[in-house]
Amino acid sequence: MSQEPVQAGAGIAEQRLPRHVAIIMDGNGRWARKRMLPRYMGHREGVKAVRRIVESCRTQGIEVLTLFAFSSENWRRPKAEVGLLMDLFIRTLRKEVARLHKNNVRVRFIGDRSAFNEKLQSLMSSAEEQTAGNTGMTLAIAANYGGRWDMADAARRLATRVASGELQPEQINSELLGKELSITDLPEPDLFIRTGGEQRISNFMLWQLAYTELYFTDCLWPDFDAASFEEALRSFSGRQRRFGKTGEQVEQSGRA
Repeated sequence: MSQEPVQAGAGIAEQRLPRHVAIIMDGNGRWARKRMLPRYMGHREGVKAVRRIVESCRTQGIEVLTLFAFSSENWRRPKAEVGLLMDLFIRTLRKEVARLHKNNVRVRFIGDRSAFNEKLQSLMSSAEEQTAGNTGMTLAIAANYGGRWDMADAARRLATRVASGELQPEQINSELLGKELSITDLPEPDLFIRTGGEQRISNFMLWQLAYTELYFTDCLWPDFDAASFEEALRSFSGRQRRFGKTGEQVEQSGRA
């Protein structure tokens, strides 16, 4: 299933590649069900897809890849499945971090870690510390994350600053709030991909996706490979990003 990574020059103009790609990896359970397998097997295959797409991003020079690994709503799933997901998360971190470090990938986690057990929290912190000095692409993993949580957490920090007298309420604006959100030191996503056929954002990076190009595919995540990723990149490369301007303004600025 794995294919050779697509080079930026293979029909996709390098300047049209996104700096930051965010992905909801949907369809693991359905992939397993189609094959009469336990849902857990779909999640295991999904880890292989992660490895392929990280390699594709590295090869093409994409700076940031953010993956929605476990949402704050996923705790509602059956207890047995959540337990298996946590075990898979731990085993994957133990196995993959050394590979990522060797390939100069910096690992980041976003979300509320307090709900995870101490072992998993320790592995997450260790992965960040081990890869902190890497200068290649950044892999951000959203775990126990929700866009509403992110904004509420940012508002809470601003409220604390107001209560301490450090900040006045009238000073709060969108720029200040944005700086309190997750991974504000990284560029906002240029391209959002959701696999599995669903066409919604599902509480993922609600603030950061304000001007992101959206791409939905019926491909189930375990089947998502380098060719599937290239198709998404080609779709992105053909779009005109206006950010509130007219098409004529964007064209004129591109010729300047």
